[in-house]
Amino acid sequence: MSRIVQFGTDGWRAIVAEDYTYANVRDAAQGTAEYVRESGQAANGVVVGYDTRYVSEFFAAAVAEVLAANDLKVYLTNTAVPTPTVSYSVLDKHAGGAVVITSSHNPWTYNGYKYKPEYAGSASPEVVDRLEAIIEDVQKAGRTRRMPIEQARKQGLVEEFDPKPAYFAQVRKLLDVDGIRDAGLNIVADPIHGAGRGIFSELLTGGKTKVNEIRGERNPYFGGVNPEPILPNVQLCCDTVVATGAHIGLCTDGDSDRIGIVDERGGFVDQLQVMGLLTLYLLEVRGWRGPIIKSVTTTSMTNRLAQQYGVEVIETPVGFKFVGPEMIAHKAILGGEESGGFGFANHIPERDAIVAGLFVTDLTVKMGKPLTEVIRYLNEKAGPSHYHRDDYHFDPAQRDTIMKRLEENPPKELDGTPVVSINRADGFKYNLADHTWLMIRFSGTEPLLRIYTETNDPDRVPRMLALGKQMVGL
Repeated sequence: MSRIVQFGTDGWRAIVAEDYTYANVRDAAQGTAEYVRESGQAANGVVVGYDTRYVSEFFAAAVAEVLAANDLKVYLTNTAVPTPTVSYSVLDKHAGGAVVITSSHNPWTYNGYKYKPEYAGSASPEVVDRLEAIIEDVQKAGRTRRMPIEQARKQGLVEEFDPKPAYFAQVRKLLDVDGIRDAGLNIVADPIHGAGRGIFSELLTGGKTKVNEIRGERNPYFGGVNPEPILPNVQLCCDTVVATGAHIGLCTDGDSDRIGIVDERGGFVDQLQVMGLLTLYLLEVRGWRGPIIKSVTTTSMTNRLAQQYGVEVIETPVGFKFVGPEMIAHKAILGGEESGGFGFANHIPERDAIVAGLFVTDLTVKMGKPLTEVIRYLNEKAGPSHYHRDDYHFDPAQRDTIMKRLEENPPKELDGTPVVSINRADGFKYNLADHTWLMIRFSGTEPLLRIYTETNDPDRVPRMLALGKQMVGL
């Protein structure tokens, strides 16, 4: 049989009732139980959490039943919570790992299964490979066990808990939450009906700052948009910021590991600029020092800022399964990727949209400037950055042809500027002499070909993207 459970850049995702079934989720849980035991973490138990998607809580219960049947203690969240909250619970509970039932930013027809090892971050490629192999063997052998959840509760194998208090205490250690609460800001929080609902309000209420949450009710259809914090999905947040005179909009994806930011004029701040803002915040405002890890598709502003402050930048392929382990290995202060996922030192080697949103908000408070002025300062400091990404559905049968075309025809120049290097860490990234870059790669989670560019002139963005499209023959 072909392998059904396959992990992409962060977890297994599939269409509900097609491949994402109770049977396959239980098989994934059996494989997880065996991996946890094999890795020597069985005595520490496993955290299980879930998002607000259709019947996610029932899929989570199914996972708990299988883990309990394998004599593993299960800490099951008592409500839908952000993925980083579940990940932090691994450290708080000294657990052997975590399972999160979520499909993150994918369309409403999907659900998914993320595994977080004992270090509380995305599973590394080595962990993923072993986990997939065990799950495949489980499915071939048909050895999945199951214990009814009520029986597991009675035996003390499943314990429900609220992970938010410990997570909130951790967030307060990372930054001056009271300073934001007392700053008198008007904040629009937009969880897009996802697991981040209520989080910013709970953290920031009680002072002069007001949090106006929109799309906070549970809606597994996500109001008809993908729960990904990019335009046009967050246009409602942009409009609400303008209509209410808010200082900032904080948008989170379906499981709150990706952040989207809206400035006080209702303008969407793209994720590369957010990476630049976080780099500026940590290096200049907070005075942190240490390496920075970033995926090949994110901003070169980070490189230019890092050079000014004398810190190293390390690039990885796309996916936090690459970024997170490098953060651990190099004791990095920041890890980031183009999709809006950012992780931080003194926390978890994992994307955390809540902390990222608070850090950007704190940057405006500490600098005493509106976000548009902070971005203007960033551009003066690091040089201007203009970015866009186009996604194209493609015939999988053409993948090898596209790869061959790119391998055999490397350009010497693009848009009149010499190509100084080509990074093949994850696709084809063409670095130009003026810090402009063009990237072409296949998505690791969806049947998409992605073409990206970042350049110093907004007029060059469409030209660069058109060149990329021409290069792949679309």
